[in-house]
Amino acid sequence: MTYDLITALAAFAFVTSITPGPNNLMLMASGANYGFRRTIPHMLGVALGFVLMVALVGVGLMGLFDAFPVTHTVLKVAGIAYLLWLAWKIANAGMPDTSGSTGTPMTFLQAAAFQWVNPKAWQMALTAITLYAPERTVFSILMVAAIFGAVNLPSVSSWTVLGQQMSRVLSSPQRLRAFNIFMAVLLVASLLPVL
Repeated sequence: MTYDLITALAAFAFVTSITPGPNNLMLMASGANYGFRRTIPHMLGVALGFVLMVALVGVGLMGLFDAFPVTHTVLKVAGIAYLLWLAWKIANAGMPDTSGSTGTPMTFLQAAAFQWVNPKAWQMALTAITLYAPERTVFSILMVAAIFGAVNLPSVSSWTVLGQQMSRVLSSPQRLRAFNIFMAVLLVASLLPVL
């Protein structure tokens, strides 16, 4: 992989990781509702789950989609249904318990598993492998995954920090409710490019 290709891949990884999408909107909502520290497992699940997804897509799943195109459609429908359910959960989230005894943000494993039904994550992974590892060698696939890993975690963390900072403004139940509904609407709107 040439320096120019690595630079282009890093730019692609940054732009796709920092722009709004299901992961970032959920992390911002989690940061606002639970704070940065309690959202760390969610952030790590997004970042590491996506790296694993890119690697697995590159080493074999693209071949499955080529052989059985219906699998891509099934995955898309399942992802949309799951995102709608998550939007409903976000819209109906209440004030967090400051004692930490109730309400929990998404866990590491939940966030990692979510990558497999996240339409934006699939588009990012498929595009990255197609454009930056077209020969699909193990080295080039792992390079794509590693660059995404280096860029993705700081990008998604910034959304959690933004949510945490917004929690100061969202100190009343009415403002937090309005914020959660707005985040749910944005999450549903993030599906429009996929439809």
